[in-house]
Amino acid sequence: MGNYLIKNTCIVTDNKKIFGDVLIKDKRIERIDSSIGTKGAVVEIDGTNKYLLPGCIDDQVHFREPGLTHKANIHSEAKAAVAGGVTSFMEMPNTNPPTFTQALLEEKYAIAKRTSLANYSFFMGTANDNLEEVLQTNKKKKEVCGVKIFMGSSTGNLLVDNPLMLGKIFENSELLIATHCEEESIIKNNLRHLKEQKGTLSPSDHPIIRNDEACFESSFKAIQLAKKYDSRLHILHITSARELQLFGNMLPLKDKRITAEVCVHHLHFTSDDYERLGNQIKCNPAIKSPNNKTALWEALLDDRLDVIATDHAPHTWAEKDEPYEKAHAGLPLVQHSLALMLYYVQQGNISIEKVVEKMSHNVATCFEIKDRGYIREGYMADLVLVDMNEGFTVSKENILYKCGWSPLEGFKMPASITHTFVNGHLAFSNNGFDESVKGDRLLFDRD
Repeated sequence: MGNYLIKNTCIVTDNKKIFGDVLIKDKRIERIDSSIGTKGAVVEIDGTNKYLLPGCIDDQVHFREPGLTHKANIHSEAKAAVAGGVTSFMEMPNTNPPTFTQALLEEKYAIAKRTSLANYSFFMGTANDNLEEVLQTNKKKKEVCGVKIFMGSSTGNLLVDNPLMLGKIFENSELLIATHCEEESIIKNNLRHLKEQKGTLSPSDHPIIRNDEACFESSFKAIQLAKKYDSRLHILHITSARELQLFGNMLPLKDKRITAEVCVHHLHFTSDDYERLGNQIKCNPAIKSPNNKTALWEALLDDRLDVIATDHAPHTWAEKDEPYEKAHAGLPLVQHSLALMLYYVQQGNISIEKVVEKMSHNVATCFEIKDRGYIREGYMADLVLVDMNEGFTVSKENILYKCGWSPLEGFKMPASITHTFVNGHLAFSNNGFDESVKGDRLLFDRD
């Protein structure tokens, strides 16, 4: 493991910018100062006119391994993440088989230990019949990010719709509960009525079928359960103005028992884009009308929405190129999430400090991740060096996802990630990788 000195850079952390140097030694940030002289064997990196950010932590990705590796795998998607400035990820249980047992959960950790260039954690999955396995994921498990409940899903037996089971999970889970909130009965009714009216459906029907009512009712149900049992609830991928009524910003994040996430595609696309992109932007919950995007931005900036993630969910082009009803739902995004948010920094929608807060600091706080998410002395050296003056255009030639496509193809990003450090290891620099050192299993600093 080499030691590095990043010189003359703009360090963005703790809601401020600091100009100076950062010394990396033995996986951690050894020193931050206005000027640090070289001592011993240190590799210097010139950070002049660049920003040094803490590595992004993506709390919702689908890397498809095991069982769905024709779409993606932990190795390929972790590389894409690192190239995009995401140094840690938390992966979802809807693999094949689903992660419904402690043994299957540990198998995923074993795969990541061998193959992941980024740091990693995995959610324990829930079904209507695996409560005993779920509750083994408790505070003693300092290396598991949380429990995932699909409160709206039609894939296999991932949908948890048994009220008794839901109540027992919320009452007894010692870990954060992350929920996908869409009311399945509303979705099915909307689908039936629309098919009766139209016959053949198109991608633009997706936000009508998976509408704001379906999202609101499910999110409201989850919040009621969390308040009843004082559960630690994190609602994933909020998409509608209506849902935002359910969240407040009066408490400091560390004191919130109910938090919320927004994803980059819901901040970027609207229902107007279905005409151009069709099934490429079909995802669950759906990308909705422009007024919802406006409301999401307002809630992000006033702290009703706590973190930004991707819900990175790759499918093959053939799976997306099916007729609307058969086309798979999900977008590949983890390589481009930070660059896309830096585009909005350039546009004046958000400050770079706020991007760092929502993509690094707040994720670490929400999940109680140990020694990550900030640029601080003693913290793990998960760092990203960004050139805000050197852009790139997303194209098939530079896409690293195994699926080989992106809904952002042709989009000009204003900034480039030039270096990514994972635990002090220079994993990515100037479009090249060093995979000789793998990422670490995330640790959680819980009471």
